[in-house]
Amino acid sequence: MSILVFGSTGQVSTELAKLPGTVCLGRAVADLSDPAACAEAIHTHKPNTVINAAAYTAVDRAEDEEELATVINGHAPAAMAAACAELGIPMVHISTDYVFNGTGTTPWQPKDATEPLGAYGRSKLIGETGVRTSGATFAILRTSWVFSAHGANFVKTMLRHGADRDALTIVADQIGGPTPAADIAAACHSMATQLMRTPEASGTYHFSGGPDCSWADFARAIFEVAGIDCAVRDITTADYPPPAARPANSRMD
Repeated sequence: MSILVFGSTGQVSTELAKLPGTVCLGRAVADLSDPAACAEAIHTHKPNTVINAAAYTAVDRAEDEEELATVINGHAPAAMAAACAELGIPMVHISTDYVFNGTGTTPWQPKDATEPLGAYGRSKLIGETGVRTSGATFAILRTSWVFSAHGANFVKTMLRHGADRDALTIVADQIGGPTPAADIAAACHSMATQLMRTPEASGTYHFSGGPDCSWADFARAIFEVAGIDCAVRDITTADYPPPAARPANSRMD
């Protein structure tokens, strides 16, 4: 069995590379800013299934580069899915909690209405729509708050800053489920192989860690496990607003 993975240096793709049957394509081979090249790569490799673990993830920068984010997060996955449909193979596509508006406190379900707050979420929603309407057998896997030993993420940032400071101010009014990249990779790998046997399982799924917590509480847990003596002071998003709006409620059912 051959699983073609788009992405080679990201958190999830790094974990996917450890799993059996995966062939990971980096930007030098398959640049998502060129959707046609991504489709061509699928036709060239002729895998049994495809996982798209690559994306434009700079949430704040996307506000100024929405066109590029839309090509990478929207048009490229659609082109991949169209190629999969032509070859009759399934595709797993990783998406995000940012397709929702983040209101309320109820965990989001896959069937809930989407309403992105910013450019990043809009670009990811375009990708979802492209995959969903491609005619391919597919699974869209929405996840949140990804962390691992690789790349840039909240855990590594807290470990770095917590070791140097007596206290940090961390946002406490955004709630979500921190999710290990290795778990996402294992889920994608399992779904990709299952879709070959049960194409009727096509659809949109949610996968996130638990329990849900705030960024501030996540930081406290990180410091406790790491044995770092750094106090966490709660602040609100309004105290330090980012360029791009963040969903306050990223709980996922």
